[in-house]
Amino acid sequence: MQKPCHYYLLPIGGTATAALAGLLHEAGDRVSGVDVALYPPTSELLAELGIPVRVGFDPAGIPADLDQVVIGNAIPRTNVEVQAVLARGLLYTSQAAAFGERFCRPARAVVVAGTHGKTTTTALTTHLLTAGGLDPTALIGGVPVGGTPWRLGHGGWTVVEGDEYNTAFFDKGPKFLHYAPHLFVVGNVEFDHGDIYPDLDAILAAFRAGTALVGSGGAVVANAGDEGARAVAAGHPRAVWYGLGPAAALACTAWGHDDGRLRATLTWEGRAFDVAAPLVGRHNLDNLMAAVTCALLAGMAPEAVAAAAATFPGVRRRLEFVGEAGGIAVVDDFAHHPTAVAMTLAGARHRFPGRRLVAVFEPRSLTAGGTVFAAAYEGALANADVALVAPVFHRARLGEHALDRGALIAALRRRGTEAGELPETGDFAAAVHGYLRPGDVVLCMSSGDFGGLPRRLLAELREER
Repeated sequence: MQKPCHYYLLPIGGTATAALAGLLHEAGDRVSGVDVALYPPTSELLAELGIPVRVGFDPAGIPADLDQVVIGNAIPRTNVEVQAVLARGLLYTSQAAAFGERFCRPARAVVVAGTHGKTTTTALTTHLLTAGGLDPTALIGGVPVGGTPWRLGHGGWTVVEGDEYNTAFFDKGPKFLHYAPHLFVVGNVEFDHGDIYPDLDAILAAFRAGTALVGSGGAVVANAGDEGARAVAAGHPRAVWYGLGPAAALACTAWGHDDGRLRATLTWEGRAFDVAAPLVGRHNLDNLMAAVTCALLAGMAPEAVAAAAATFPGVRRRLEFVGEAGGIAVVDDFAHHPTAVAMTLAGARHRFPGRRLVAVFEPRSLTAGGTVFAAAYEGALANADVALVAPVFHRARLGEHALDRGALIAALRRRGTEAGELPETGDFAAAVHGYLRPGDVVLCMSSGDFGGLPRRLLAELREER
């Protein structure tokens, strides 16, 4: 039996690092960590586990008895605790490498990669394999409804969200290169993360490197309907395709929505079967087919997959219904890439038919806050009835390369979309409130916590009643 280790997570409050902390804790290891600040839901999950967390970086607080420091990709080399780790010669690794070594290499790993849909597909694949009795370990980049972003299993399978972003300040390659895939999912690939990838070709090369890790017994599970996925997986000797039409290994011959649920007729090895899941939107059809393909390749029968998909609880911050007050529904979503913003709005149209959509968007990441996607955001936000744009989160860092909110708002108005800027300072909730009327659905979209906007807005609406 492996001797328990003391892991010190620097930082610990992100979804992936908190999930790793939960896995290591449940596996019997000792875990502690630090972060500059903590927010729900990860702060609540860590507290429930009793994992000691220190707020504020201080070299004096680094435990003396640790075995390994796990450094996340949000921490620069200049961080004071990183400097102390290097100066003291302490053993350190990245979050991705630690997870891969401990939980992927001894198992058959399902690595879910793609520009969009990774979290939903990872959570759904985990749910299917769990319901099928395969008892997987999992690390999910979001929090499943009613659950945790990790699962410690003992069935010899691991499901992990394969992030293409860089691993750490000392490892600039994508995280998914550490995960030793048995199945490597390529859901979709397009340009993103302009701060580390110079162009689409660089991203395609990174994904091809991921597919190259698949061994002779595994497979590359690829979306036949996505141009980027085809560019990555075409010609791979172990590609298994899913998509619309009869040519794919998992073929969808019909799909639609019924009472807020996504329904699809699928064909696998000449056999047709129906699947329904509590999801909405064309993008979630792709996510569903990817997860179903993985479950079938893992040995589950089609009828078992269909039964499991029907009970999927969903993922927080993926069209998450926060609540309704005064006839106004508040929804929280992680969408930040323009394609994801457009898909989220399309999904909201299915879920809330006939209602006015008020999109509140925060350009949070370095890429979202830059100029590269300005035209694409215009096209995406034009799908809303009202589009409100928050200040660029990294505007000081981006400088002259920051997104011009005024130009974006003017372009949206020229297209006939009611649009406005949220104030640089002050209460976002109060500003959004001024645009709302009964019957609206207000959709808050950000890759960060957005200052708790969805729940603060709902609280204000409830106080008004």
